[in-house]
Amino acid sequence: MKFTKMHGIGNDYVYVNCFRETVSNPEKAARFVSDRHFGIGADGMILIKPSDKADFFMEMYNADGGQGEMCGNGIRCVAKYVYDYGLTDKTRITVDTLSGIKYLDLHVQDGKVQTVCVNMGSPVLAPAKIPVVQDGEDCINQPIEVDGKVYHMTCVSMGNPHAVVYVDDAEQLELEKIGPLFENHERFPARINTEFVKLIDKKTLQMRVWERGSGETLACGTGACAVAVASVLNGMTEEEVTVKLLGGELQIRWDRTENAVYMTGPAAVVFDGEIAPELWMKRGCTEK
Repeated sequence: MKFTKMHGIGNDYVYVNCFRETVSNPEKAARFVSDRHFGIGADGMILIKPSDKADFFMEMYNADGGQGEMCGNGIRCVAKYVYDYGLTDKTRITVDTLSGIKYLDLHVQDGKVQTVCVNMGSPVLAPAKIPVVQDGEDCINQPIEVDGKVYHMTCVSMGNPHAVVYVDDAEQLELEKIGPLFENHERFPARINTEFVKLIDKKTLQMRVWERGSGETLACGTGACAVAVASVLNGMTEEEVTVKLLGGELQIRWDRTENAVYMTGPAAVVFDGEIAPELWMKRGCTEK
């Protein structure tokens, strides 16, 4: 099976062109390719498929094999793949996901996509739709007790559920300890992605993220969007901000007039490769 390893500011996935490859057991395949010792090494696997609703369909799996609805860094890499590898010559494309159709503008230089701006759609604030166990119409600056300490969270869904928590020092946070406690907290029926955020100024935020099913990652696009929305709702920032992550920076703009969040950032190819057929079939990952 041929694949391409790509990343969006360090958020790395294994991409499979399903116009020519067949993956019959993507949950198992995602666990295999994500393993950094016996596989390729990634935060998960993304399948690029045909769509009868949009130009392409993105099917995304986390490192634990669980399926995700949306991936902001991943969808930028999908855009780069389909253009750079000749599946389209358009610089404005649509990609269908489990969280709906997304609209992408590709910024091309010397025949290659350098950055992508994605219309991530409207933020979801209704607790039942995120989901989070919370009374009322939203979950803004609400207390939650984790490991005997009370934090205040703002919950937003950008296709994936996010809990945004503000801290004084994100760098020194014991994320390996606290991340799983948030992810599996009883307040989150479908688990949660948690962003731990430090406010730098009204235009700049710093964050670390613990993603459900993947652990700490270098970047999370939907998480950065959720952080930008949460920061506006809490009166901390302007509607256009730079979000600094471990792997790089994303530019996020929440257009409240049309209630759409726009994310702009880079996408990069790391390498192309091919998994030995006998190993791929032994793992039960394909019919070929």
